[in-house]
Amino acid sequence: MREIIPIKANVKAAAKKRAAAYARVSKDTERLENSLSAQTAYFEDYIRKNPALEFAGVYADRFVSGTQSEKRPEFNRLISDCEAGKIDLVLVKSVSRFARSTLDLLNAVRRLKNAGVGVYFEKENINTQSGDGEFMLTVLASFAQDEVRDLSDNVKWSFKKRFEKGIPHHRCKIFGYNLTDNGLVVNAGEAETVKRIYTDFLAGKSIAEITREVSKEFPLSYSAVRGILLNETYTGALVMQKSYIDSPITKKHKINKGELAMYVAENDHEAIITREMFDAVNEKFMSRRRSICRKPSV
Repeated sequence: MREIIPIKANVKAAAKKRAAAYARVSKDTERLENSLSAQTAYFEDYIRKNPALEFAGVYADRFVSGTQSEKRPEFNRLISDCEAGKIDLVLVKSVSRFARSTLDLLNAVRRLKNAGVGVYFEKENINTQSGDGEFMLTVLASFAQDEVRDLSDNVKWSFKKRFEKGIPHHRCKIFGYNLTDNGLVVNAGEAETVKRIYTDFLAGKSIAEITREVSKEFPLSYSAVRGILLNETYTGALVMQKSYIDSPITKKHKINKGELAMYVAENDHEAIITREMFDAVNEKFMSRRRSICRKPSV
């Protein structure tokens, strides 16, 4: 009788995929710091226990927004390492942790795809290497971006209500005042310099000349002196919403030139100069602008 002897195939074990994880929290709070630590520990444990994966690290951005990828150092390091061939798979808790902007998300995913790297979003159960992965990402990222806009609108509404009641979003330390829990309190030494700046400007001295004189006592630059002359705070009034965030995606601050309402709380704190002196300085600035505009071109 013939005997059949099987010869085992020489099958090489499949190479392990080098897997890394990305984690991010947007605010510096104890709760979110604990969340980031938990994300980091979870993914490291998950990868190390998976026989098909090789741990390639956890990239974690602390206290940064997901709306602008260029401001996330660990995110950018992750992309660079992927393109350098050090990583085969990236694990992320959710789409919103990876990016809030649809454009940023798709650009990053496509860069990784071109480098042969897939991204797996655990919460949404999306793998970018699957056929419908990119389509699903586009839809979900749009939802995440809308969520950012809705949150921004809610914050703006709350600021508006506070401004209407004369409550500032926050107070800043300015020259001439000390910032206390009770608001702005006059700093006697600095206040005398503020008065001198206004008096000298109205007397005809240039900002450059005033800056040279006051900088002997205080480290004030030309722009700082000019800012003092244009700051209504020295009249005791608090002007709110002088600037605003143009877009929740770019988060760029813009000077409010009438696009949004501004709110003025009169007698918010002790004045250093009179309203009449401030108005006289402003009129002098306006006269100079009008004079420059009238000059004929050569």
